[in-house]
Amino acid sequence: MPDFFPFIPGTETSRTARQHHADASPLLGRFRAVPRQGRARRSSGGSQLGLLASGGRGSVHVGYGALITAGLGDDADEDGYDSDEDEDELWTSRVCRKFGRQVQDLWVAPKQSAVKRVVESWWSRWGVLVFLPAALAVAWCAIPIPKYQLREGDPDSTNPESPIDHRAPGHGSARVQVNFWFFLFVYYGFYNVTALIWITKVFNLYSLNWWPSTLGFPLTVSLIAIISIAAPIPVYMVPELKWLTIHNTAWISWTFIIMAMPVAIAFCIMMMHERHLGLRHSLSETQRIFTSSWWTGETETLSSRNTRRRNGLNNSSFDLNASLQISSDAQNRVPAFMRGRWLPASFVRFVWFCLALTVGLLAYLIGEAYAEIYLRTLPHNNLETIIYVYSWVVTVHLLDALTGWILGVSEGERVGSYPLSWIFKLYFMLTYQTYVRALYARLRSPSQFIMLQILSSSSLIILTPITMTATYHRILCFLGLTAQSYAAYQKLRIRDVFIRFLAENVSMLAFLGSILVLHFGANKHVYPYFAFDDGEEYDFGLTFYASSITWACELTATLVLRGLIKWCFGVNAGIEGKLDFTVWPELLPTSVAVMLHVLQNMLFSIIRLHFH
Repeated sequence: MPDFFPFIPGTETSRTARQHHADASPLLGRFRAVPRQGRARRSSGGSQLGLLASGGRGSVHVGYGALITAGLGDDADEDGYDSDEDEDELWTSRVCRKFGRQVQDLWVAPKQSAVKRVVESWWSRWGVLVFLPAALAVAWCAIPIPKYQLREGDPDSTNPESPIDHRAPGHGSARVQVNFWFFLFVYYGFYNVTALIWITKVFNLYSLNWWPSTLGFPLTVSLIAIISIAAPIPVYMVPELKWLTIHNTAWISWTFIIMAMPVAIAFCIMMMHERHLGLRHSLSETQRIFTSSWWTGETETLSSRNTRRRNGLNNSSFDLNASLQISSDAQNRVPAFMRGRWLPASFVRFVWFCLALTVGLLAYLIGEAYAEIYLRTLPHNNLETIIYVYSWVVTVHLLDALTGWILGVSEGERVGSYPLSWIFKLYFMLTYQTYVRALYARLRSPSQFIMLQILSSSSLIILTPITMTATYHRILCFLGLTAQSYAAYQKLRIRDVFIRFLAENVSMLAFLGSILVLHFGANKHVYPYFAFDDGEEYDFGLTFYASSITWACELTATLVLRGLIKWCFGVNAGIEGKLDFTVWPELLPTSVAVMLHVLQNMLFSIIRLHFH
């Protein structure tokens, strides 16, 4: 038997076993993680997580490396320094190395032990998953942009007959001119870098590099970043096209194209390597057992058959009739259902993955269109506000359901990746929340805040426990809407509660912080949406304090809901969320990246651009 499985009976010293260690991240998306027995001290939190995972419950964590969580120790990594070294001289070096190792273990190549230490306590979990992305988004919009006074005769939004500025009055009138080059290289550049980081982290969850191996990641990302910056320059320099640069939708559409480039590059790489044509190497006897070649009797790949066919065409003794006879015999041996072209499962899975990314990216443009429609029709009464909000809720949930169906959570489905479905659930939930937050700045009375909050909190507390019951699950199974076990279905509903908790808090914190820095900061006139000085219709005090009260009500509603879930179903949503991050450590940096980018979308959609 060929050396296909490098396994040494009775030992753990084979080449494959040595490559897996306790701190290594489990392979995500495509492969199952294999837990390894190891020496580790178990903390009380780790024992609780391990007990939860090993208890069965039908959770999707079982079989995906959840047992590793219980075996992770809390011991600090050894620094590897000689005890005889001078501590004073090496103090700076130690700090730098420790910081670099923490960055590597949390953000670049996440390790389970490092992520477990971060998510174990509520304050560190809040700091990384809520305060960090919100602070980065607020700091980004607070960067002072060079501004210039509007000159006499400049076409701006205060001139209703201007041919180049016909945007909605809800954004606010342009008050200053913005330095184009600073905006392009600093403000918009950081926006695009965050978008590329998010796409890269999503590909990491899929366990696939989207960049060509010959160029490498740094060079490929640098080239795309240069293209993203260079393309708008000729548009700005040509007077006939300059009107495009003042529209937020045009910039967001260009970012959509930039984010689609990695997907297109990965697809081209797959096609160039003939991943859509089947196996490219000869199969061993053991490998043929798991392929259709065992029944058809073919041992060669498509490329080798093409080579043989070309050689036969060049042979002067080529007999067309004999060739036709062989082909006919082969057709008789191959079953009818196998005569079609075979597409490898990995390639089909990648096509589904690209489709899910496309649906997710389209949400940017749809969200911007919704914001434009709402701002063009201001002011609104209570009924119009509710219609706008819940039409957006329905739209986001439909896109979320479509993407969730494409991704799946179990192996054998279209993509079959639980961590990918986790991230896209967070993406759509946060997309919905950010546009609702921006809406708060255009509410005119406390009654509108109260109406929206009553509808939101009541639906959350009442409907969520109902959808988690076994009866509701049986109805979905009867209608053919799910084929999951009740335990796996319940796990997904609990996951959604945890994700909604993150989305609500990070979006509200970023919204309140952006109101403060944009109303009182240097970019007040660049963001007239938060100026609140054009009249008494929209008030800063009402927006800030009513939003703060709304946030407190949301926190209370979430605590009540989590208490109901624990009382009715015996499950702690917080522990389930921590378990997700510990089992799939790559979720941590990917979640922060997607949060930051969606928050940037909220702020970018309301900036007022009028270039100098």
